[in-house]
Amino acid sequence: MARKQSLSGFPEHLPEERLVENYVLDTLRETFELHGFSSIETRSVETIEQLLRKGDIDKEVYAVSRLLDDEDQTRSGTKEKLALHFDLTVPFARYVVENAGYLNFPFMRYQIQKVWRGERPQEGRAREFTQADVDVVGDGALPFRYDVELALVIVDALSKLPIPEFKLRVNNRKLSEGFYRGIGLTDTAGVLRNIDKLEKIGAEAVAQLLKDELGASHEQAQAALALASIRAEDTGFVEQVRALGVTDPLMEEGLAELTEVIGEAAKRAPGRVVADLSIARGLDYYTGTVYETVLVGHEQLGSICSGGRYESLASNGKKTYPGVGLSIGVTRLVARILSQGFAAPSRKVPSAVLIALTNDQMWSDAQDLADALRGRGIACEVSATAAKFGKQIKYAQKRGIPFVWFTSQGENGQLKHEVKDIRSGEQVTADPALWTPSQEDLRVRILPSGQE
Repeated sequence: MARKQSLSGFPEHLPEERLVENYVLDTLRETFELHGFSSIETRSVETIEQLLRKGDIDKEVYAVSRLLDDEDQTRSGTKEKLALHFDLTVPFARYVVENAGYLNFPFMRYQIQKVWRGERPQEGRAREFTQADVDVVGDGALPFRYDVELALVIVDALSKLPIPEFKLRVNNRKLSEGFYRGIGLTDTAGVLRNIDKLEKIGAEAVAQLLKDELGASHEQAQAALALASIRAEDTGFVEQVRALGVTDPLMEEGLAELTEVIGEAAKRAPGRVVADLSIARGLDYYTGTVYETVLVGHEQLGSICSGGRYESLASNGKKTYPGVGLSIGVTRLVARILSQGFAAPSRKVPSAVLIALTNDQMWSDAQDLADALRGRGIACEVSATAAKFGKQIKYAQKRGIPFVWFTSQGENGQLKHEVKDIRSGEQVTADPALWTPSQEDLRVRILPSGQE
């Protein structure tokens, strides 16, 4: 990672680090499109009212104002207060409502953009960062099978990245809320908010919060923690829940839905998806399936991908657009890839060839050669000056360019072309219309750690 950052929380990458980030972004785009998702982009600003209507995170919002304000006003006669979006879900909800007449439902979209939050910068948390969201939204209703499909899409995408083993942890809020209701805790949202703190403060502290804030008895608190302790990579979690002796219709509905997700995932991605009944997700708009993803051995980083089902995030008052989606924290993921050396580019720059200059008069001819190579998809650059060949070769080595192209004039006035692989020292005669580097050298490759 680039070591010096003049503004905390706003990361910048060196060129070779950016190559890794672009690889991650390109892999996500390709995977989402293979699964049929279309790309959209929303504006960077929303009204503060729009941003805050589904959650109280006003301290994290960056407000936007002009240095030279004007008299533009909204229809109500008051100036709109704008802020940078802190996630992509709320802007997407607005986008769906405003463009519903032009969209085909279920609408499958992915969106990769920067977002901004005024949080305290720390490892895995920045104030400006990139998210990659993938969602399906329906018109009035959305088949539950999309909850299953979204889990499989994310497993497919993350499996292609140079990261350690990961676990997609899945729960269902209907299951949890029904269980809490069944043991007599009526403030189910409050229980969920406290259960969501389990990994941060531990079971004992959560139990105390349930008693102090929600009036839970010792038995109720222990039952809620018992539910949260259930884990399974297959549908065996169902019997574990039933063994707790609680019955409730909403809980049964949640059990059935979670069983469908875990059952299909166990078949198609064994070991990748786990039922984890401690997952709650703090945001209130989640209504069913909830997801969180951790890197095994790097759990302290927090979730790298999370989301869930929402029944009424998008609504125009007459129609409701339910959806399900997940968001990958690209910046958090890339920061860990770079800091731990999970992957590195095969070279620092895209160029595969440096075209050397024998003398300054040959610069125009060298540009013709560059055009010919680029026309065949070979990235190259032309030396700026006719320095000694050793100096031009050293420049290529510094940039990680594998080949140097030499052009000279033969006795008959014809141009003679030779290409040198500066790693092996091998130099061969080359035809500009035919010569092509190996597939490994043609493009920058992102290599997992341990490969060369």
